[in-house]
Amino acid sequence: MSDPMRPPVSHRHPQWTSSRSDTPRSRSSLRTAVVWDVLQDALDRRVKATGRESLDVLDTGGGSGNFAVPLARLGHRVTVVDPSPNALFALERRAAEAGVADRVRGVQGDAHGLFDVVERGGYDAVLCHGVLEYVDDPAEGVRNAVAALRSEGVLSLLAAGLGGAVLARALAGHFTEARQALTDPDGRWGTGDPVPRRFTAAQLTALVEGAGLRVGAVHGVRVFADLVPGVLVDTEPGALDALLKLEAAAAELAAFHSVATQLHVLGETRGAAEA
Repeated sequence: MSDPMRPPVSHRHPQWTSSRSDTPRSRSSLRTAVVWDVLQDALDRRVKATGRESLDVLDTGGGSGNFAVPLARLGHRVTVVDPSPNALFALERRAAEAGVADRVRGVQGDAHGLFDVVERGGYDAVLCHGVLEYVDDPAEGVRNAVAALRSEGVLSLLAAGLGGAVLARALAGHFTEARQALTDPDGRWGTGDPVPRRFTAAQLTALVEGAGLRVGAVHGVRVFADLVPGVLVDTEPGALDALLKLEAAAAELAAFHSVATQLHVLGETRGAAEA
């Protein structure tokens, strides 16, 4: 569902300028590269549309700041809502080490009681990454995220993909579990499955559209990264860079959404879409 009128993904990675281990040649970059490209492109458009270099960003379930701290380093003001005190403590320490403590605020809360801790309609962008898998009502979670947006804003939604789990179980030789995940309403492969719920691209786009947003783009995340043997990526010269490029090329193709480990949906308010 990528918009042909949009510019191509820019492949810029703000977190890679960090002093931490998220370097262009680290395997961790495979897990975030596509999302970062899409997110930064969306925020760049909001900066141009608003005329403000610093945006107000809400990161629901943002944990220790994997996205929040790099966004703050770009100059944005980020509020992180997370139910874990330990994660918020780590966030505070991480922001201080990165020199952005004045632009990162952590508050304890969850998607269900979001407006007990943050204001409605106060943010240019909302991140909802790895949240819908765990909430009791995913539709409510998306509605709350959308309600936190200003009249012109963007939603970055990242959730576990059903097809990726089915494929991974099958390739590991767990054929019964793969079939179970394929037929289970929540996409779970058994009682030992640590993920309570998985989604298809159609389900996620329906949730976003049902909350009143326009779907700007859908991307598959970690299409190949979780299937390629680590020893190959770590030892073969140029393998990581080549895999990153392959992930970026496949991310926008609908054919690969059905086998991605995660799915990323970018939603926009009508005002932002028109802008």
